[in-house]
Amino acid sequence: MKSVRFGDLCKLQNGRAFKPEEWSEAGTPIVRIQNLNDETKPFNYCSFDVEKRFWIDSGDLLFSWSGTPGTSFGAFFWNRGKGFLNQHIFRVDVNEKLVDRKYLRYALNSLILKIIDQAHGGVGLKHITKGKLEEVQIPLPSLEAQRRIASILDKADELRQKRQQAIEKLDQLLQATFIEMFGDPVSNPKGWKIDSLNNYGSYKNGLNFGKGESGVKVLYLGVGDFKQLSRIDDVSKLSTIDLNELPSVDYFIKNGDLLFVRSNGNKELVGRCIAVYPNEKLVTYSGFCIKYRIEKSELTSSYLVHLFRAKSFKQTIFDGGQGANIQNINQQLLARLKIPIPPKDLQEKWSKILLSIEDQKQKLYKQLDIQNQLFSSLQNQAFSGNL
Repeated sequence: MKSVRFGDLCKLQNGRAFKPEEWSEAGTPIVRIQNLNDETKPFNYCSFDVEKRFWIDSGDLLFSWSGTPGTSFGAFFWNRGKGFLNQHIFRVDVNEKLVDRKYLRYALNSLILKIIDQAHGGVGLKHITKGKLEEVQIPLPSLEAQRRIASILDKADELRQKRQQAIEKLDQLLQATFIEMFGDPVSNPKGWKIDSLNNYGSYKNGLNFGKGESGVKVLYLGVGDFKQLSRIDDVSKLSTIDLNELPSVDYFIKNGDLLFVRSNGNKELVGRCIAVYPNEKLVTYSGFCIKYRIEKSELTSSYLVHLFRAKSFKQTIFDGGQGANIQNINQQLLARLKIPIPPKDLQEKWSKILLSIEDQKQKLYKQLDIQNQLFSSLQNQAFSGNL
């Protein structure tokens, strides 16, 4: 299969560098990278007109070329009407006599790791120049073959999206059920007793383990393990770390311990909370995490995990967070938080509901993993000329 320079298939128009003082509460939405990879993110707006070259509309192909590798880079179709394009995103004006735009998006995303390898910057923030992006080689069969490949990948991608949507609906069900049972944790409409988290347990920051050590292998829970599930029961899938000697018992996790992400380059992860059940296995945790161990029977891990996942309560954490570029939380901030303490029997009822729904989510995640593998296999075949 022949390859063609990306720059020969399209023209790239970068977005406008909007200043914060140009933002408004109404007008035309300013489309930023966060609006591409998460449709729930709010817009900034512009109340005046800008040059037409910065306009976008439904159907436009966009490419985000700056940010955190793994979360920010990628090709997207815009589907939410007129907007103004922000900096760090290219509008890809496709020559459709040469390439099918759906095919081109899949091709770009299949090459995203190679594109990131050519990007400049540090581990947390990178960007690729227009010139380097234009030099990327795109596999290019005939237009008929491109459309056939795009159609096959569309169908495989649709299956993935349906599984993801089912998981999201279960998450919404969990959030709604939690609020119905306990009320909003900030306004506390049910009038539960309010107390400090500090009075019900203890905290411990993780260790910053050195690299290249050898000796004892220990299961290790890092920030990358904080996924959508609110608990981890199967710790056998965690990675291991080599240590010269075992740390003190304070740095191991017991059943029901909560872990918080205290600091991360991706601020979306900061404050995320999970409950862990190692069941007698030795599991330690990252220095970017805080462990909270419940020491009084009035609280359950299941209740606390979803208290910290409630949007209104999570915002109270960020309101007290520190750091400009990398938001973070600490033990002092957690200790100051005031939390509702509902009756224990209601918390236990919630635990049973949670386990049932989380079991369904686990099954959906396994199906999603299989479909992701299928999609990846089809993508590899497509762009190596074997599909």
